[in-house]
Amino acid sequence: MDYDNKADDYYTHIRPEMLAYLPEGCKTLLDVGCGEGNFAGHIKEKHQLEAWGIELMQEPGQEAEKKLDKVFIGPVEDFLNQLPDRYFDVIYCNDVLEHLVDPYTVLSVLRNKLTDRGVVISSIPNFRYHDAFKKVILQKNWDYEGHGIFDKTHMRFFTKKSIAKMYREQGYTILKHEGINRTRSLKPYLYNIPFFFTAMDMFYLQYATVAKRAG
Repeated sequence: MDYDNKADDYYTHIRPEMLAYLPEGCKTLLDVGCGEGNFAGHIKEKHQLEAWGIELMQEPGQEAEKKLDKVFIGPVEDFLNQLPDRYFDVIYCNDVLEHLVDPYTVLSVLRNKLTDRGVVISSIPNFRYHDAFKKVILQKNWDYEGHGIFDKTHMRFFTKKSIAKMYREQGYTILKHEGINRTRSLKPYLYNIPFFFTAMDMFYLQYATVAKRAG
């Protein structure tokens, strides 16, 4: 896959909108797809917790090693069995699950890595975002791109409904599930007219989900 040709800031995002979902009192964190470790490193420094990361690419992973307590470099699937059970208070998957061949199995395994109070927190692109709707429905196009909803490295595509279904089927109870990065465009209002304003999920580029182990 074409991860070497990503934009310069692809591996350095802090993702402030996702920091808001961090539960209070966390002691251990795993950031799946940690890039250069800026996101988890920021949390580690601010909250004085233990932060681990998994990063697919070698160079960003080596940068993350300078900031985090432990970093695995390579596909997340290769390291799932090396993660300690019942260890992490929070596992972040920021725009990661859509890049995996089998995000369902990965989520299922990660569930067993959570402490009793632990949560998985993810952001996942919303395929019903208004721009994607325009390209597929109105323009009748499906062209892969270097970033965004049609990122050529995306293996899976999700909607608000299918994200929630994935979590529940993998043994989670959803605590929060909401749209983030709302567009300022007025086009979703126009697109909603024939749907009697029942498709308001078009406004959101991604959905953020917080879920704990069920039972």
